[in-house]
Amino acid sequence: MSLFWIKMTECFFVAFGAVVGGTMLSGIGAVLILEPPSNTMLRISENIKIWALVAAVGGTIDPLRVIESHFLDGHISPAIKQILFFVSAFTGAQMGTSLIQWICKGGGAS
Repeated sequence: MSLFWIKMTECFFVAFGAVVGGTMLSGIGAVLILEPPSNTMLRISENIKIWALVAAVGGTIDPLRVIESHFLDGHISPAIKQILFFVSAFTGAQMGTSLIQWICKGGGAS
């Protein structure tokens, strides 16, 4: 498997895991302080998405510099790859948030 697809998969699952793991732990914390865990988990899952994205793509400004430098030099392929890493991480974070919402709201039961 190529390095590109490995990195895409890593970005997705790091972001997904950061959202789900952080949210589940916040639910445990909410129970310990006698707060409703589902409300806390829903709030945290929305707030943690951006941090999951940052963690997944490297945690620094370097990925944005790669996009800028390659794009301005006319090398589109590396810039597109970096953008796809962001998209993969965002998708993972969004799917993690959706899973938490599904769990906390009863799985779609109306």
